[in-house]
Amino acid sequence: MLDYDKEAAVYDRTRGGVPRARAAAEAVLGLVPSTSRTLLDVACGTGLVTGRLTRPGMRTMGVDISPGMLSVAAGRLDGAVVLGDSRRLPFADGSFDVVTVIWLLHLLPDAAPVVAEAARVLRPGGVFVTTVDKNAAHDVGSDIDVLVAPHRSARAADESARITEYAAAHGLRPWGEACFRGHGQGRTPRRLADEILRGRVYATGGPALADRVAALPDPDMPRAEPVYRLRAFRRQA
Repeated sequence: MLDYDKEAAVYDRTRGGVPRARAAAEAVLGLVPSTSRTLLDVACGTGLVTGRLTRPGMRTMGVDISPGMLSVAAGRLDGAVVLGDSRRLPFADGSFDVVTVIWLLHLLPDAAPVVAEAARVLRPGGVFVTTVDKNAAHDVGSDIDVLVAPHRSARAADESARITEYAAAHGLRPWGEACFRGHGQGRTPRRLADEILRGRVYATGGPALADRVAALPDPDMPRAEPVYRLRAFRRQA
């Protein structure tokens, strides 16, 4: 897991910056009912996406466990940020019309507690929106994908079917879905090899896999950009 306090200063420019954030926010807002008045973005990070989850008459707030990330997000959200754990949100039951969780669940060993908390703080009729199948989105049929295929997790923490099960257990029913392009997120062999060596991805591959990936042709040329998927669920009124 990254040290997100240290990563805050460079996070945005290494994650697709404004183009990716804008695409994500537009897709999320397309799933948010026009009657919504309050939105909580869980694991808001630097607030680059959160600051775009706005519309007239809706108040947006971010929560994150990293003080470093929140220090950046605070400037983008006019201070509407709270330090907190996504598995134990510091809010009362039924506090929000919308809860969003973007690019978090795939990082966790178990996404169930986060889904449970999202359901808890939603008002009746509220909507939960989250990214699903993030790592699978990076399978674009490239030469990189051929090498890493044997090392992918059998069932990811953010697998759509799994998140749907968790949501149903807390009274959340499917509401809709959307996709958006991961601008600037096409993988390069050199960058991915470094992530493998750091133990961030494909832990079963180790240095041998990193060497094979780094040896691919055009090591600094990005492969095709991923297309990320959003699922929305509505709490029963």
